[in-house]
Amino acid sequence: MILAEKIVRLRKQVGWSQEDLAEKMDVSRQSVSKWEATNSIPDLNKIIKLADLFEVSTDYLLKDEVEVSESVDGKSDGNAIQISLEQAMKYVDDKIKESHLIAKGVFLTVGSPIPLITLLAMVKSGQLDFSQGLATAIGVLLILVMVSIGVSFFIRTNQFESDVETIDNERFELSYGVHSAFKEKLQKYRSTYNLKLSISIGLFIFSFVPLMFGSMLFSGPQVTLLMLNVLLLMIGIGIYVLVPVSAKYEAYNSILQEGDFDTTKSKRTRRAEKFAAFYWPMLVAFYLGWSLWTMDWGITWIVWPVGAILFVALIGLMELFVKEEDK
Repeated sequence: MILAEKIVRLRKQVGWSQEDLAEKMDVSRQSVSKWEATNSIPDLNKIIKLADLFEVSTDYLLKDEVEVSESVDGKSDGNAIQISLEQAMKYVDDKIKESHLIAKGVFLTVGSPIPLITLLAMVKSGQLDFSQGLATAIGVLLILVMVSIGVSFFIRTNQFESDVETIDNERFELSYGVHSAFKEKLQKYRSTYNLKLSISIGLFIFSFVPLMFGSMLFSGPQVTLLMLNVLLLMIGIGIYVLVPVSAKYEAYNSILQEGDFDTTKSKRTRRAEKFAAFYWPMLVAFYLGWSLWTMDWGITWIVWPVGAILFVALIGLMELFVKEEDK
């Protein structure tokens, strides 16, 4: 295979057009077109830059008899699975789909008390001609429905386990050009990740503010109950924003680290996801049990800010015990 054919092959492997390659090489598109049409040959500096860009050796580019590319550092693991660009993109796509299911499940679970709280607030304000017992019964029924749907989303994440296990659990190597393509994707995505991470953290931090000021500025349990809805919505939205963006960012990093990826981080994430699927329904059950036992909905709302902080603390404690076991 001659140089021109190798340039075409490498360029298509990473999904670049001639314009894309020309921009990265700081040349015109016509120059790239001439290289690929064998009308001209890139000079030595351009050959070296092409090798760095595609992460292949200069021998691979210059020697026609070398048909299989080798990484720049010359390392290759014969037992590692080769991952193509298409496989890597599918892995990221599956991770994003899985994270959306988890985000929906947590959002529904965290937000499940909202119908009950709204009904109770409307009864207390006289907007509904229901008894408190009837409003509670309807609200609890809606909670059970929403939690059931949320749990079904958690269960449906199992469909992606077989598709992502190769990259998550096996040693692999990227086909030539894939690393540089994903490095560029990660670089472009980092600003989006930082923005959405900041938004979600901000929502968590300020979720208590409406409830605090509502209680200070207005009298009546109905205001407290409605502000509790705002708190739950802000927490739910924060989780819904955080989970997919974190999953995509971690998926890119998993690909870029190839077979040397330290699976501790991915294992930590999966542990946190499984714990969340158990923790939030349990918190809802505790909140309902305490509220229905005391019927003091103006006090039991404290479960949610305390529960959110406790969740973070328990995740940290769980990781501490895991590290101690690994020693």
